[in-house]
Amino acid sequence: MEKQIIVPGSTSALTATVYPILLMISFSHLLNDTIQSLIPAIYPIVKTNFHLNFSQIGLITLTFQLAASLLQPLVGMYTDRRPKPFSLATSMVFSLIGLISMSLAGNFHVLLISVALIGIGSSIFHPEASKVAYMASGGKRGLAQSIFQVGGNAGSSLGPLLAALIIVPLGQTSIGWFSILPMIALMVLIFVGRWYKLNLNAYKTKIQKTDKDNLHISKRKIFFSILILIVLIFSKYFYLASMVSYLTFYMIEKFHVSVQHAQISLFIFAFAVAAGTLLGGPLGDRFGRKYVIWFSILGVAPFTLLLPHANLFWTVILTVIIGVVLASAFSAILVYAQELMPGKIGLISGLFFGFAFGMGGLGSALLGILADHKGIIYVYQVCAFLPLIGLLTGFLPNIGGRKRLKSL
Repeated sequence: MEKQIIVPGSTSALTATVYPILLMISFSHLLNDTIQSLIPAIYPIVKTNFHLNFSQIGLITLTFQLAASLLQPLVGMYTDRRPKPFSLATSMVFSLIGLISMSLAGNFHVLLISVALIGIGSSIFHPEASKVAYMASGGKRGLAQSIFQVGGNAGSSLGPLLAALIIVPLGQTSIGWFSILPMIALMVLIFVGRWYKLNLNAYKTKIQKTDKDNLHISKRKIFFSILILIVLIFSKYFYLASMVSYLTFYMIEKFHVSVQHAQISLFIFAFAVAAGTLLGGPLGDRFGRKYVIWFSILGVAPFTLLLPHANLFWTVILTVIIGVVLASAFSAILVYAQELMPGKIGLISGLFFGFAFGMGGLGSALLGILADHKGIIYVYQVCAFLPLIGLLTGFLPNIGGRKRLKSL
């Protein structure tokens, strides 16, 4: 039997899952989010060095998240119309400059500028990187997004560990050593950009076909569904903001552990988030996105409600469960939204990544103010009820899963 030759740029080039590209884009996501995760990981250091209060800590996160969120839908909308394969590599230039600046920052204002530059790099990276994952999925969209996302979450888990091992003992200037990370990502993304450019015509043809075969759902229903998904993102990332930005302070205040011990606890939580992300996409491919979203958002509520009342041992166990369950939602939510609007992959990716970052930043700022007035333990008592918003999942139409996959 004659072996079929798949030519880059032909429609058939995107019918199989391209695992090397998925792994490269996931690895780049790991490097990108490792850089990002160094920001909250150094909060205990800069809080002492610059004599900051919790509100100012929240403002640092808000500055980064706004820079990383406001541009993303605009970048996605623009690249849907005019794809820019090598914008992925450009994003790392901004991150590199921001990282070096953060290591040398001598005051609070320079620190804000530094995190804003890293945020801009992130806003350029995510919409196009998510589109590459979609292109390379071969129809396994949930799996592709999970592979892409798990790289980012693994990177987020590395930040606190690296901070505990390197930055805490050696100080703020040691952040500059991590400049090697965006340099490596830059080289990988140049290769990914070349693949993207070669397969761009095949992607456009596939999108046109998917538009014609799209689900017969009214525009009103699509709008309502997108709105519900955005509210669910709010629930997920407001709660995650309490964990990422303030878990170390919570552990220190409630259990009187050391900074390094608290950083390791944050690393364990972040690693659990990475594991949960890897599960969500494939489960959504198999059983349907809606059911994964329902389980992930609402299903975590019993554990968040227990957390403020647990001892040190059970706090660590509960944070692992919360991380795994809650993290499984994002890939399912993103692919669900992409299937609702298949011709707007960049816009949807930018909107949801951007909103996620924005909610994380807003949540961090508001929760920081709440912590200053009511205490950090009170923050976790309030946030425990956020996952109950997952009840809204019941209003979403059933799409995705095996039946949807077989029809494409």
